[in-house]
Amino acid sequence: MNIKITGTGSYIPKVITANADFDNHEFFNLDGTGFPQDNKTTIAKFKAITGIEERRYLEENLNTSDMAVIAAQQALETSNTDPETLDYIIVAHNYGDVQHQSVQSDTVPSMATRVKYHLRIKNPKCVGYDVLFGCPGWIEGMIQAQAFIKAGMAKKCLVIGAEALSRVVDKHDRDSMIFSDGAGAVVVEETEQEGGILAHESGTYAFNEANYIYFGKSNRTEAPEDLRYIKMNGRKIYEFALMHVPGAMKTCLENSGKDIKDLKKIFIHQANEKMDEAIIKRFFKLHKQEVPDKIMPMTIQELGNSSVATVPTLYDLVVKNKIADQHLEKGDVVMFASVGAGMNVNAIVYQY
Repeated sequence: MNIKITGTGSYIPKVITANADFDNHEFFNLDGTGFPQDNKTTIAKFKAITGIEERRYLEENLNTSDMAVIAAQQALETSNTDPETLDYIIVAHNYGDVQHQSVQSDTVPSMATRVKYHLRIKNPKCVGYDVLFGCPGWIEGMIQAQAFIKAGMAKKCLVIGAEALSRVVDKHDRDSMIFSDGAGAVVVEETEQEGGILAHESGTYAFNEANYIYFGKSNRTEAPEDLRYIKMNGRKIYEFALMHVPGAMKTCLENSGKDIKDLKKIFIHQANEKMDEAIIKRFFKLHKQEVPDKIMPMTIQELGNSSVATVPTLYDLVVKNKIADQHLEKGDVVMFASVGAGMNVNAIVYQY
């Protein structure tokens, strides 16, 4: 028995916000003090570090669960799956549904229940639940789906990553330029086909690292005290990622029985271009290898960081040949890897 992805889907919002659109923002430091440089300089430095030129924001009439449903429908269609045959619907997110111009997160019922409702699934044995695991949530959902199938508790699962970070950002925080919205989904199931999930690695580092990403007040001191927004300690996250992600990837690859030279693609969380490049370089250095050309597809330049949605969206686009010079051949060995709030790290080695 092997466990493979048989269908993929994604939703990329239609609203494009370019870096230049932030030129009229008032940015403040965490302590409320202003920046010494003008916005054009701030934005130029931001682009040089993150690689982001533009990002996608969710349309005003849609919500996170709506994106999840659209991505799910695509995955079900491409896998030729009857939704009534699903055993689990696992939805990774962090902030639930937040209506446009609202400050309240809505997570009851769960995102998975909402997806099941909109897919019009009648089967009560199709169980839906949410995963809150920071940006690595979709990969963790995949690990859980694999466990259910291996245990004989399921044959077919729908795993979704969906997030609308534009609804929880502080517009006075320059880090707000990183975040974006989107959704990605896959159908994963038991199959007689070769390949599939070969190994996984996962961990939570919370002793000192729990609050590297958190909910905090606006950087603008005059803002209401009771409002909270996504916040992060970028330098700490960068250092943490370089210290822990390459090692987790190495362990995962070793457990898969595959050699570093077998690896064709790495689908890494689109967090920060420079950070991702540094992680991949260090991972290959652990194997005394140079980084091969085109091994790391990237969408962050146009799509930004959509948290749990980045990896499944990236995979969907490559599978469907929608990224120039990036494609997969049957039998290719790839890796999914992520890092994020928790602080959580995980990876999967997968044979296409």
